[in-house]
Amino acid sequence: MKIIKLSVAAVITLSLALTGCAPKDADVQAAVQLKEVPGITVSVAAGVVTLSGTVADEAAKASAEEAAKGEKGVKSVVNNLMLPPPPPPAQTPVADVMDAMGSAVKDAVKDHPTVSASVADGVITLTGSIKKDKLPKLMMTISSLKPKRIDNKLTVN
Repeated sequence: MKIIKLSVAAVITLSLALTGCAPKDADVQAAVQLKEVPGITVSVAAGVVTLSGTVADEAAKASAEEAAKGEKGVKSVVNNLMLPPPPPPAQTPVADVMDAMGSAVKDAVKDHPTVSASVADGVITLTGSIKKDKLPKLMMTISSLKPKRIDNKLTVN
């Protein structure tokens, strides 16, 4: 009976000693957090470190994971760090597109002194008169500018 009591006491003492040696999750979290950049959230459960937040690039993401893995008591790392979304592509303002189209239309009709052209909201309006044999070339040139519509009010001679 005495041997059983001593065995149980030894097992309990050994369990407490081993449990006391393992780093606590709070200690691991504090140590990892000291190594990480502001904006990264660190949580620890049963030695598993979870990193959350946004970092500047892939290198920073990998570096944060490696730093966490190197800490005593870390069993594994779940890297949920995200990269910021890329900036939207630069867009040409509509006014610039309309100005460019207006300039191209003026250039297209410069060889036709009896033809007037205007551009409004992507619609090209042609007025005046033109010779029949010159009309196809003008229309091809105007069409190549890809307007929304061509409003042809030309008188054909």
